[in-house]
Amino acid sequence: MPPRPAVLTKRTLDKDLDKITHAEDAAKHVLRRLVPPGLGLIFVGLAMLFAGVYVFDRPGAMLVIAAAALAGYMAMNIGANDVTNNVGAAVGARAMTMGQALVIAAIFEVLGATIGGGEVVKTISTNIVDAVQVPPALLGWIMMAALMAAALWINLATWMNAPVSTTHAIVGAVIGAGISAVGPEPVNWRVMLEITSSWITSPLIGGLIAAGLLYLVKTLIIYRDDKIAAAQRWVPVLVAVMAGGFMAYMVLQLSPTGRFQSFTIILIGIGIGLVSWLAARPLVLAQARDLENRNSSLRVLFKLPLIGSAALLSFAHGANDVSNAVGPLSAIVHSVGIGGDGGVGHPPLWVMLIGAFGISVGLLLFGPRLIRLVGEEITKLNPMRAYCVALSTAFTVIVASWLGLPVSTTHIAVGAVFGVGFFREWYTRHSKRRIAYIRRKAESFDIDEPEEPNIHETRRRYLVRRSHFMTIIAAWIVTVPVSAALAAMIYWVMFALFV
Repeated sequence: MPPRPAVLTKRTLDKDLDKITHAEDAAKHVLRRLVPPGLGLIFVGLAMLFAGVYVFDRPGAMLVIAAAALAGYMAMNIGANDVTNNVGAAVGARAMTMGQALVIAAIFEVLGATIGGGEVVKTISTNIVDAVQVPPALLGWIMMAALMAAALWINLATWMNAPVSTTHAIVGAVIGAGISAVGPEPVNWRVMLEITSSWITSPLIGGLIAAGLLYLVKTLIIYRDDKIAAAQRWVPVLVAVMAGGFMAYMVLQLSPTGRFQSFTIILIGIGIGLVSWLAARPLVLAQARDLENRNSSLRVLFKLPLIGSAALLSFAHGANDVSNAVGPLSAIVHSVGIGGDGGVGHPPLWVMLIGAFGISVGLLLFGPRLIRLVGEEITKLNPMRAYCVALSTAFTVIVASWLGLPVSTTHIAVGAVFGVGFFREWYTRHSKRRIAYIRRKAESFDIDEPEEPNIHETRRRYLVRRSHFMTIIAAWIVTVPVSAALAAMIYWVMFALFV
């Protein structure tokens, strides 16, 4: 009997210790979840301080500082939401680790935003609502209302698990705030027609390019008797074409007007492509050593092109989507007379840096969690098809950025996926090369004919495709008018309170 209280005391002590341990674990879990938002708030504060350095003691400084906070917040949202589109496939295919992918994405997002983002920022800040026809005092409040409306709508739609596009949100918000302030006359409807047309055509173009790339991969590599030898020959060529084309674009973008002739730019691209081919070939040959002649081996050899396409897509995303965050900020800066000598259509470098680093901070803080959430789907991606989707999306977005057209990177990627899917179905049924290849293999190894997909699988694919299609339609039909109406209401409130 005497030992009994001791046992009870021990059990009570153990239970209390277990409770304390569970409480500590819960606290650590909560703190881990609070760290990224906390660091995000720190970045927003730094963006405000950064803007304050340039606008301190100037008229309208408080408006610019508040707009910088919203722009930084928008940029983080953009970086976090689209990181899986940019590097998810490369991580899923184990072409690079999570850390490597995030570092590459962050670097190329910053490069894209600062080097290639100027034209799209100009479109958002001055070309949708003609800045010349709007009094500067009103232009700043129009863009502030647009920023607030786009940020609120993106958060609300995300909370409701609704499909959103930051591009559609900011374009709709600028139109809504502009019409509420000065009527429809200053809205450049020709530019709006060009933008909306690009929203329709860019996914189609992305799909066609992706299908064309996959046709080349299947014809030149996959359906060859010696796949490994074909891959050793053509994978370095794919890397060279990517590098040469990208460098030609960089020279065109960075060179002063008229400095380089088209022929010179082409020669530079060819030269860089040749150097890239010489660098890639020994790497591919080393990877191909001891690989079996089968499709699964090709996944190893496509790691290098997949990394390159992920970097290009990150650059393209930064170049186009940075405008959604800093386009209104650029207009606000110029509206209060502190934008420098470049004019309204030329954003100051510090404005571009807020957007560029905001995108990178967003993907670094929230990217790992988002990639893990869809990791199961990412690992199912075929590296060859993922390469075709990423490269076609990057090319389409880079061309759109060069033309100053704000487009949705996600929608172009979805269009590329559709293009690859439809092409595969057509190619499976109609390709004489594939049919001949299958017959040769069937005769050699006595392979049974593949079974036809059952009705349930066909129905499932149809529903998945319809859901993606409805996502795009919902973004067009809902996001633009809702963000426009929200921006109009916010402008009226701000006008009544502050103007």
